[in-house]
Amino acid sequence: MDKLRGMETFIAVVESGSFTQAAARLEMSAVMVGKYIALLEEQLGTRLLERNTRRQSLTDAGRVFYDEAKRVLEQVSIAESSVERLRAAPAGTLRISAPTSFGGCVIAPLTATFLQTWPEVRVELDLTNRMVDMVNEGFDLAIRIGDIRHDDLVAKYLCPYRMVICAAPAYLARHGTPQTPADLVDHLCLSHTVWTARNEWRLPGVEGEVRWKRDAILRCNDGYGLRTAAVAGAGLLLQPEVLVADELANGRLIRVLEHFTPEPRPVHLLWRQDLRPLPKLTYYIDHLLQGMRAA
Repeated sequence: MDKLRGMETFIAVVESGSFTQAAARLEMSAVMVGKYIALLEEQLGTRLLERNTRRQSLTDAGRVFYDEAKRVLEQVSIAESSVERLRAAPAGTLRISAPTSFGGCVIAPLTATFLQTWPEVRVELDLTNRMVDMVNEGFDLAIRIGDIRHDDLVAKYLCPYRMVICAAPAYLARHGTPQTPADLVDHLCLSHTVWTARNEWRLPGVEGEVRWKRDAILRCNDGYGLRTAAVAGAGLLLQPEVLVADELANGRLIRVLEHFTPEPRPVHLLWRQDLRPLPKLTYYIDHLLQGMRAA
């Protein structure tokens, strides 16, 4: 058995709280996680975890092994980073976390041009709207939208995150163009299921929530799906500007209620301040900043 992989698996089980969650974190099957733990316990000649159908807990030996295994993997990471720093050019793997829509529309294309310049770098781009744990999940960089409250991370402003309300010309021809939020009662609206009813159509200068005649005609958990429906004339859409920029430029979608869209939120780059930045990270950050300035 690969002892380092076994240690990594054991640590993931302890920190995740279950074999299933550890398997998702490590991108392996829960059965394989169980095999690693069983082999570790066999080699060490002692039980590391007490398990039943409802919970798991560390044995005394498990607590000692967890602490020492963490130190071992940290030292391995330091050793790898030390060797990597000897290389003047960026190389190695970067793990990036970014919001789904912004990451797909903005970060992915910029990453592609970065990789064309620095072919020795490999990027793992995880598009998710959840707040990842950068340290425990091993991310080098995270892109976050909104206010930052992480004193243990370095934050660098990247760009504003603007929203837009829009619809297809065919839809506006059928239903008319709303001039104020009050006009939304006469319109069909498309909604993202991840957002709550409290904030999705709460617009500046409007007291309380903006409501429409009936519930959203279409709810979807994916911004790209909503964009497609809007282009097809299904209704009004409130989504990030980056998601519909091409459709706005070619006229397939038209802006409406421009004076009532939500205030832009800041987008920041976050990375660990206790980590001496490697060339692959510093060059990537510079590339993102230059790319946004040129946009």
